[in-house]
Amino acid sequence: MSDPGSGPQIVAITNQKGGVGKTTTAINLGTALAALGYRVLLIDLDPQGNASTGLGLASTDRNFTSYDLMLGDSAAIQLAPTLVPGLQLIPATPDLSSTDLDLVGDSRRIHKIEDALAANPQPFRELDFILVDCPPSLSLLTVNALVAANSVLVPLQCEFFALEGLSQLMRTVQTIRNGSNARLKIQGIVLTMYDRRNNLSGQVASDVRDNLGTLVYDTVIPRNVRLSEAPSHAVPALIYDRSSSGSVAYQKFAAEFLARAGATRHLAEMA
Repeated sequence: MSDPGSGPQIVAITNQKGGVGKTTTAINLGTALAALGYRVLLIDLDPQGNASTGLGLASTDRNFTSYDLMLGDSAAIQLAPTLVPGLQLIPATPDLSSTDLDLVGDSRRIHKIEDALAANPQPFRELDFILVDCPPSLSLLTVNALVAANSVLVPLQCEFFALEGLSQLMRTVQTIRNGSNARLKIQGIVLTMYDRRNNLSGQVASDVRDNLGTLVYDTVIPRNVRLSEAPSHAVPALIYDRSSSGSVAYQKFAAEFLARAGATRHLAEMA
């Protein structure tokens, strides 16, 4: 690995509340990092498979999946290429929904991703970042991501109930830090779906910063129609319309993300 340190940095992108821009953040952050020359893997850990669809991978082409990763089939690990050079994918299928039942009684059930990465390190050795798109719940899948991760990135929607449930996530992170993963830290909280025409968005952003201080990124992701349209075309917004306000925001966010991650590679403008 180049800048970020020894081995890939593993970042769990999570919020148990749905519809907050989690998958949009995973796809476009991964795309922006790859455009800057970093080698990125996105693990789609949501049974809905939206990140896989948003990166153009048809369900029929999802050979090795995150379900296989969770069940310990590490010898067969394959990283699927995407239309973004430098960005690879382990896709998801609905099979993930049964993981809790499939792993009942497994003493290593919260360590399955960690064990899979350790058992067959070759596919991951050259990566800079592994981004894990978690489901919108604090399920076994999310706990697995947190146990394997170096840090947690939390997309937080600029709406009235933004802070609802965040305290539970913070407690879960602390519990895992005290038990299974002492290195786990909060990478940051990124405000999403910000509407500057709406006074409520500004008030929520202000309240979140008052409560969480420097944990909150300076960059705010706006509510933007291009971000919403891009998944229906099976491409990241940065490819669908790189000049849109949403795409520009994710490019700025990627630079801020890298600064927090300790990357030192020159951040050339994506022109």
